[in-house]
This record gives sequence, structure tokens and C-alpha cells, in this order.
Amino acid sequence: MSSTPPSGGLGGRLKLIIMTTEELKNLKSELVVDARGTACPGPLLAAKKAIGDIESGEIMEILSADEGTKNDIPRWCEKVGHEYLGFYDEDSFSRLFLIKE
Repeated sequence: MSSTPPSGGLGGRLKLIIMTTEELKNLKSELVVDARGTACPGPLLAAKKAIGDIESGEIMEILSADEGTKNDIPRWCEKVGHEYLGFYDEDSFSRLFLIKE
């Protein structure tokens, strides 16, 4: 099962469509951002830079080995209006998913 970020400070404005791990594994992402070699805030910065490469309604997947990304991406989604879908963990990194506003 996928996990959600802590709800503290999100103010209830975050668009959440939390999917199961199996559902996330079956998604087809239009863009995969591999930020596994960067530490905070690298994955978030990579996602912000890459989001312009996809159209509204498309799915972006972020690969990150930094634990903070699990909080940073949902909060960023809340701030700018993207829909956060959830994440699941691989052996040494996480896969996070969102739909561009």
C-alpha cells in the first residue's frame, strides 16, 4: 500500500488521489525525473524544472533516494495545484507520482 505524507501544515488544500502501490506501478508516466543522485532540495528542484516539459493532465514520476522528498513533493503540489498521487519505495529509493495542474 502506498503512503501519504504527514498532514501537518498542509491546510487541507492538497489535491490527493492516493493510489495503491499496485495502481502506481501500473501508471504510465509521461516524464520520469531521476533525482536519485541528489540530496534535498535537489529532487524538488529537479521536479520544478522538469514540470514544464509535460502538459496539464499528464503524469510525472520522480525517483529520489532522499527521504525528505516524500514531504517536499506533496507540499509543492499543494502550493501550485498539482495532484499528488502517492509514492512507493523500491530497494534504495522512492517513486513519487503527480498529475500536472
